[in-house]
Amino acid sequence: MTLTEKVIRAYALKNSIEHDGKAVIGSVVNGLFNEGLKKEKIKDILNEIQKIINEINNLSQIEQEKEFEKLEKFIGHRVEREGLPELENADKGVIMRFRPAPSGPLHLGHIISNLPSSLYAEKYGGKFYVIIDDTNPEETLKDSYENIKKDCNWIFGNVYRYMNASDRIEIYYKYAEELIKKEKAYVCECNPEEFKKLILNKKPCPCRELGKNEQMKRWKKMLDKKGYEQGESVLRFKSDLNNPNPALRDFPIARINKTKHPLQGNKYRVWPLMNLSSSADDIELKMTHIIRGKDHQDNAKRQEMIFKVFEKKYPHSYFMGRIKFTDLVLSKRKISALIEQGEFSGYDDKRLATISSLKKRGYTKEAFVKFVEQRGLNEVDKVISQKDFFQILNNFNKKTNFNK
Repeated sequence: MTLTEKVIRAYALKNSIEHDGKAVIGSVVNGLFNEGLKKEKIKDILNEIQKIINEINNLSQIEQEKEFEKLEKFIGHRVEREGLPELENADKGVIMRFRPAPSGPLHLGHIISNLPSSLYAEKYGGKFYVIIDDTNPEETLKDSYENIKKDCNWIFGNVYRYMNASDRIEIYYKYAEELIKKEKAYVCECNPEEFKKLILNKKPCPCRELGKNEQMKRWKKMLDKKGYEQGESVLRFKSDLNNPNPALRDFPIARINKTKHPLQGNKYRVWPLMNLSSSADDIELKMTHIIRGKDHQDNAKRQEMIFKVFEKKYPHSYFMGRIKFTDLVLSKRKISALIEQGEFSGYDDKRLATISSLKKRGYTKEAFVKFVEQRGLNEVDKVISQKDFFQILNNFNKKTNFNK
């Protein structure tokens, strides 16, 4: 047996013993990353891993434990810990948040990404806000507001306050106007394609060079119902055009959208984009720590730029890798569309991974707590099938139900 086979077998045995005698391929592969396995090499040894797992799963638990005693030395051990790792400067207070968009049902992905924030707020006696991010009228569904609160009450249970971003538009306008006055934002009338060419070449558009008085006139024209039409202008943050990342150059922070809003009707026509509304709320509510998916790293940099303009310290930020399911529908749009088409009976259909469905299927909050605690604040992406994932979750669910 080669060293590689011993290592694979050791990880498979460890995983099997931890999960009632049945190893899960996704967990074994994840363990092998600790031994230097590269993602591009997974395909080369996947069949070998599955063959070893099949052999081990056919052994009795006593046989597995005896064999593991011989191979345990081939595994790189990590220090076991209880709960999530400590947060920086948590002793000075913790204020955290979750910003769900009311565009469909909350699901498994929202639990994995946001339960840690709730747990930290609980651990340190802090505040956990849920800010319903409803500043895109086209994507906002009226029934999502109550559904979000119902789901959050179950999976988190410690929401300090629910807020609707659309109720805070005047606050966002105040921040937008301050940015214009500080000459850190401008109203752009350029054709999007022409603007993109300029920005890729690190060149300013003509609108950028206009003075703040002209910019304020343009801003008022954006707000005026008789002013710009939808698509004719956008408010941009004035950043460094030499930034090596084109996505961080003069990014948009507000635009006109004349779609009727479910709550606000036609009261507003200029709507903030996420980086403006999130920054304003995080400053106003004094956020201390933010946990989000690592696909939001650019957004964090954009928001930090806005914080610097207002001379505010940016919250401690943590980024988590995505769990990519090979065969599970998590897109809110797709779920809503499939329900409309009759593929699913509703948000709580047992074939879905929505929060309402998971609750209906008998999963406990404690099972998800155990899962996110085991995962920690891990930036590594993980690819897994729903079968393998739910095998892990079922194990936690059995234990938490048994201990009640």
